[in-house]
Amino acid sequence: MYITAVGLLVLSLGAVFVVRSFGSESGADGFLGSGKACADPTQIQLSTTPEMQAPLEAAAKAVAAKGGKDGAPCLQITISAAPSAQVARDVAHGSDNRPDLWVPDSSLWVAQADDGQSVPNIAVASIATSPMVIVGRRDNFGDTSSWLRVLGASEPALLDPLNSSPGALTLLAVQMERQKTSASDSQVSQLVVPLAQHLGSMAKPYSDVNALFGRADQDGSKTVVPATEQSFLKYQESHPDTQLRAIQPGTGTLYLDYPIVVTAKSDTDAANGAAQALAGELLTDSAGQARDQAGFRDTTFSPLSGGRGVGDMTQLTKPTSQAINTTLQNWTRLSLSTHSLAVIDVSGSMAEKVGGKTRMQLTIEAAIGGLNLFPDSAQLGLWTFSTKIGKLGADYKPLVPIAPLSKVQRGKITAQLKIQGPIPNGGTGLYDTAIAAVTQVRQEYKSNAVNTVLLFTDGKNDDPGSPTLAQAVQALRSLQDPARPVRIIALGMGPEANADELSALAGATGGAAYVARNPGDLKSVFIDALQSR
Repeated sequence: MYITAVGLLVLSLGAVFVVRSFGSESGADGFLGSGKACADPTQIQLSTTPEMQAPLEAAAKAVAAKGGKDGAPCLQITISAAPSAQVARDVAHGSDNRPDLWVPDSSLWVAQADDGQSVPNIAVASIATSPMVIVGRRDNFGDTSSWLRVLGASEPALLDPLNSSPGALTLLAVQMERQKTSASDSQVSQLVVPLAQHLGSMAKPYSDVNALFGRADQDGSKTVVPATEQSFLKYQESHPDTQLRAIQPGTGTLYLDYPIVVTAKSDTDAANGAAQALAGELLTDSAGQARDQAGFRDTTFSPLSGGRGVGDMTQLTKPTSQAINTTLQNWTRLSLSTHSLAVIDVSGSMAEKVGGKTRMQLTIEAAIGGLNLFPDSAQLGLWTFSTKIGKLGADYKPLVPIAPLSKVQRGKITAQLKIQGPIPNGGTGLYDTAIAAVTQVRQEYKSNAVNTVLLFTDGKNDDPGSPTLAQAVQALRSLQDPARPVRIIALGMGPEANADELSALAGATGGAAYVARNPGDLKSVFIDALQSR
């Protein structure tokens, strides 16, 4: 189900089709088989990830050279190179580009290739491996005890998780290592939410790992790049003066495993036989030496020769199909653009002090800090609310219209936030404000974004002229359109914040409510609120 949903949300990568045939007739591209021994070969279309094309070509040539002798299958194998995520989509959607055999860089894509009738069969579990590493300048590796700590203390440049195995495996590594670190949801969210927001706002996701290595290699760069050991070794070979190094976090790592998968629509026995023949050639001693020199490990993860790479590998638990689906679905949701209206309580109770600061000051600080979590492409506006502060006695006051977070827009919002103060004796006109804010966002609805109202308050509704809670909930429900949802994300602060009331208002819109009882919780509550979108 995931691949259908996500396929509508992401742009497909253009496949890089470099095709060579290896068989007994004429051997396309100048490669000749032994035609006399095998006059009518079985045609096999194989698609693989680009970096594995050369080893598979060598194996296909060796299989073709046997030409059906001594029980060897009579095959003509045509090899093309394409990104693994693209082939998974092709198979899942019944495309004419569906191959007979497929060698993705990771088995995580196999479940994504479900066409609704069956999941492709893995004929050979692995023909090579390459562990995930984190690449950066030495200065960026202080605490290397976990993926979360390394990435959280630097500027991670992540390959697109929806279209690349290194990107997807990075997110999965952060999740799987929690079995060892007991990291909280909030700690993970503080890394993943802003990362998704930033990368999701880019016109084109990162797809060239060598370009990212180049960025990380610049003097003073804080960039670190999660990548495969093999891709980093290839970069080192072509950049002998690089200042980059690769590390494996102390918790361990996940890895690329290059399975051979049968994706044929018919005659799966022939495709399976071809897979076994190729695997037999790929696992010979001579092929193993070539594999090692190309930077790939064997199927038991043995360290590479010559002291290259990161040495002995500690494995994280392999993620389940459900974990893969959940992680990628969450990323898809989090990386969508934002169209939001921030609505901040300025009632008299916001003057109450918590420690050395008022609730108003703490809320403003949280809101200004929260601005940094949004990319420039996000759209945000600002209202305040208290009883009868707006035109015609409204309980809300528009300050900054919703607009993209350009430098000017950020400046307007920040300037307005800094001059806000609690209104003496001002009440909390919560219900009318919630209804009006949802109505406003609906009027400006953006179909390519997550549309929300971010509602900050320290109390409960105390406007005697407002609707009842039941009436407010009914009004909010009547405004909802499943095809054009606008959700309230309510952020309560302090002991007087009514969690039940906020949950009722947010729940009527399909949103969520969060309450920070202590000032130190505000940042994590803000992160949790963004995660709930």
